[in-house]
Amino acid sequence: MISPLVTCRSLAVLLAAATLAPAAGTAVAAVPAVSTARAGRGAASPAPPVPLSDLVPGVPPGPAQPWQIDTPDQALPPKVYTPTKAEDAVEPKGAAPGTYDLIEYVPLGDAVGKVSCSKQTGPYQKQVEKWLKLTVDGKQSAADCKAIRAFQVKYKIKPAIGFAGPVTWSTMMLLSAGKNPNAAGKCPVKSYRVACVDLDRQLTWVQKGSKVVFGPVPMRSGRKGYATRKGWHTVYWRHKNHWSTLYAQPMPYAQFFDGGQAFHAVYGSIHTTVGSMGCVNLELGDARKLWDVLKKGDKVYVWGRRPGT
Repeated sequence: MISPLVTCRSLAVLLAAATLAPAAGTAVAAVPAVSTARAGRGAASPAPPVPLSDLVPGVPPGPAQPWQIDTPDQALPPKVYTPTKAEDAVEPKGAAPGTYDLIEYVPLGDAVGKVSCSKQTGPYQKQVEKWLKLTVDGKQSAADCKAIRAFQVKYKIKPAIGFAGPVTWSTMMLLSAGKNPNAAGKCPVKSYRVACVDLDRQLTWVQKGSKVVFGPVPMRSGRKGYATRKGWHTVYWRHKNHWSTLYAQPMPYAQFFDGGQAFHAVYGSIHTTVGSMGCVNLELGDARKLWDVLKKGDKVYVWGRRPGT
């Protein structure tokens, strides 16, 4: 089910692209940024970062990459039963090629104008500047754009136009976590397995004692008003081929830990500006691996806050 907000935004992008697309052989004019200066008051003051709500996918989506789809999460706890061996023997279908491509969210003007290097200040400008060891001033510059663009090219983030967006930031968080995602000690260390859900960095992993036995991997948690609930939980039901009755969509490798909230795969990007309806969304390959690591009765610990909520 496509949310009304995203539908309207997607239509706006498509209409704008159709309206602004030049005729064959003509040059594309850059879409000017809106100046915050007023007549008679000197030079323009720096524009604030572009808010997440104003960003759109930077490249046209293919069949496997819809603009944005609401995740097939459960509003209420599912009906628990014991799946048969025959049911569990069926593996969920694979994801189409390109489903999990890293598509950055960028300003509409940049997407339509197909700029090579963005002049816009991104919502994660300061964080990205700090990660790349640039001057941390929270303002986009030519040097910033060049460095960010090089990072995006290296890690196959499209479009590589140097905009400090959520996908670039998320990729940096995953790289920073490395083999020791619990360096800050925010996930309790126990003698048993604990699935750690870090809402701040949008990462999840499993540790037993201080040893990481799965991940870290990127994930998508609940949006504003539908937050993934914090604190301790327990995996109480696992259903490999679960089907959401709310959204009539598959929830592959679902592992429920609190009411209708579960770890599960989605057949779409987990790197979106809007979160899930509460579940912890994973890429299919990661959800499949997590299925082999967690068991019924294992503990889950959730903390932090999803950016933008």
